Amino acid sequence: MSTNEQRRAAAKRKLERQLERREIKAKRQRTIALIAGGTAVVVAVAAVVTFLVLRQSDDSADVEASPASPVSTSTDDGPTVAPVSDGKLPPFTPSAGLGGNCQYPAAAKAAKENKPPRTGKVPTDPATVSASMATNQGNIGLILDNAKSPCTVNSFVSLAQQGYFNQTPCHRLTTAGSLSVLQCGDPTGAGTGGPGYEFANEYPTDQYPVGAPESQSPVLYPRGTLAMANAGPGTNGSQFFLVYQDSQLPPQYTVFGTIDETGLATLDKIAEAGVQGGGSDGKPAKTVTVTSIMLD
Repeated sequence: MSTNEQRRAAAKRKLERQLERREIKAKRQRTIALIAGGTAVVVAVAAVVTFLVLRQSDDSADVEASPASPVSTSTDDGPTVAPVSDGKLPPFTPSAGLGGNCQYPAAAKAAKENKPPRTGKVPTDPATVSASMATNQGNIGLILDNAKSPCTVNSFVSLAQQGYFNQTPCHRLTTAGSLSVLQCGDPTGAGTGGPGYEFANEYPTDQYPVGAPESQSPVLYPRGTLAMANAGPGTNGSQFFLVYQDSQLPPQYTVFGTIDETGLATLDKIAEAGVQGGGSDGKPAKTVTVTSIMLD
């Protein structure tokens, strides 16, 4: 074989080796791309699932008012061990700073003119405060639990004394077995209105360590419970709900009182008439208007 032929053969073999190496490299790159693409799909699916779960959580409670981060109502860091509740509201243990630093930072524009309540330290004595909620369907007696949720009671009493609740509708009734409540406190009647400020959760949320899984597990809110509606931690405003049958909710709704027997009879009458349109969640079939809330 001549020298030229040898050079051409060597060049051909070199080219074939180069092409082979390029093909191997290309296959490797395609494999890596497929793995990366699959990972991206998994991540994207996980992100969508997370969004849907969080979105459902945000939208599910008009016992979330729809209408931020929590504002501390206490100088105490709170409990470090989750209470044993056996599916019930946990036993109450007052924190060292209960009612010591009530704060009401500004939120969305007020649905009705009012002045925010006083801030800072509020009394926890007397332990309970009686009030009468007059409606066009009958009277509802309330016993406000100032010993467990003083910042909430402080706000509620302030709004009541200013006439904020006067001539306002109870815009929502639920008749499902696991959630049986009448929701009130929004002057607009749309479920989105508030007093122009917000404040932190108290009992039972404050009985759990921050982030404890137990704080997201449903517990029994018994018949006769008075509690705050919210759109997440630290978003309490003016909307509240009255429980007329035992209901299951995570302990993320501040309990600030109970309802007397006369009030429960009024609620039973309202619930018996059902929801407009025959559903299980919506405006009460019987229009419910709060004419006033007065301290006894």
